[in-house]
Amino acid sequence: MHVLMVAAENDALPNAKVGGVADVLRDCPNALAEQGLTVDVVIPDYGFSTLERTQLGTVEVPFAGRIHVVQVWQLHVGQQQVRQIVLSHSLFSQHNGAVYCNDNGDKPFSTDATKFALFNASVCEALLQGVIGRPDVLHLHDWHSACVAVLLKFDRRFVSFSSLRTVYTVHNIALQGIRPFKGDESSLEAWFPSLSYNGELLCDPRYPHCFNPMRSAINLADKVHLVSPTYASEVLLPSEPENGFFGGEGLEHDLQNAQRNNKVVGILNGCEYNMHIEPSTNQLADLYSEIERALFVWIAKEAQLQSSFYIAHQRLLQFINQPVTGPLVTSVGRLTDQKVLLLRQPFKSQQVLDELCEMLSEQQGRMIILGSGDARLEHIMAAAMARNSNLLFLKGYGHNIGELLYEIGDLFLMPSSFEPCGISQMLAMRAGQPCLVHQVGGLNDTISHLENGFSFSGDSLQTQSQALISCFEAALTMKSKQPKQWAEIVKNAAAARFTWSQIAKDYIGKLYI
Repeated sequence: MHVLMVAAENDALPNAKVGGVADVLRDCPNALAEQGLTVDVVIPDYGFSTLERTQLGTVEVPFAGRIHVVQVWQLHVGQQQVRQIVLSHSLFSQHNGAVYCNDNGDKPFSTDATKFALFNASVCEALLQGVIGRPDVLHLHDWHSACVAVLLKFDRRFVSFSSLRTVYTVHNIALQGIRPFKGDESSLEAWFPSLSYNGELLCDPRYPHCFNPMRSAINLADKVHLVSPTYASEVLLPSEPENGFFGGEGLEHDLQNAQRNNKVVGILNGCEYNMHIEPSTNQLADLYSEIERALFVWIAKEAQLQSSFYIAHQRLLQFINQPVTGPLVTSVGRLTDQKVLLLRQPFKSQQVLDELCEMLSEQQGRMIILGSGDARLEHIMAAAMARNSNLLFLKGYGHNIGELLYEIGDLFLMPSSFEPCGISQMLAMRAGQPCLVHQVGGLNDTISHLENGFSFSGDSLQTQSQALISCFEAALTMKSKQPKQWAEIVKNAAAARFTWSQIAKDYIGKLYI
């Protein structure tokens, strides 16, 4: 069986990772290949010119009223179980290697939508011309690849591919790539002016004059894959953000219809486990040295010193010069409301995060949060750091810092308001660090309360906030007063396994056949 995966990210290639989808595209194809499948992965060429490559061909792609020349390359990186393919065009590499572009709020997804629409058209053209061999299964990931399904269904030039089995994975339903049908240079009809399509299948349910790529792929694919069983159930329900519940985000009716047609499948993402890794010998000093190196790099990128970096460096020096013996609480992830909505909820006269820091301070503990993203949330985190002498917020991302936080931390904090699957909790558990999580999505499917970690739930933002605080207090109390029970949870966290080998079998049996 030959599978072609189409995506925006792929961590098998350098600097092609932003979120967890890149980990999936790095690891899952290898697991499928080990099951005997032939797997190709194709993403845009964001600037991989230094990598060894072989040209597979050149395609001429009708797009936005003219013909674009796109080159198709196979890259030779690492092991060769999986063929890594990139498509080269100036539109794909215009942002100096960045995967995504942040447009102004009045034109969300505009630049990226056009970029990925051309990429999708190029994939279809490469299939039509045989530059990329026809697969048995076409596996599309998130909204960035959804136009492939639209073109293969509605463009008569691709009629020979209309029966090709198509699987669509929703990694994050909150990002749907919505653009107008027409009247804008970044719109469906501007990209494909001669396309005859069924607008009822492609329109956004809230904005009928707009094209919704994610909804389109959900309606057109043979199978719709959600990245955990719990998330597959949650998205069938309407979101209630005022009550802290995030479900189908407007697409619940389409997913309910897909469910009735036996199209919806929930399969958890996996994690890599190397059984030959030696026990970590890293200490806090190693973590602090890595943090200082990263801070200097971040500071040097701009002429003026940002307050968040200044406070972080002062706090780091304080941590170094005033050692404590209490627990280290860690958190690693993008700063979005998905991740930190509960931490910024009001509590007493401040916020939930302040209450957690106060409770942690009573045990001489400290908290380190690593992440960047929403500028407003970055400011909130920096202000919380200024208020709490035991909180260090690092506005950025450093792979080595993240790895050390997984290894050295005592309790990993991940109170996401929704989490399709989550990889951070798996990485922390793999390193033997128990996690405290909100009982949603993949967190619910990987963390069992008081067995391999701690979890909480609630039916409103207020009850969720209170449950988070209570759960945090209980975890700290157990660590200090019930060491045997704590050690058992640590042991169970380290022993938990979510292997890609088993998940690959589920892909084959539940999605591909």
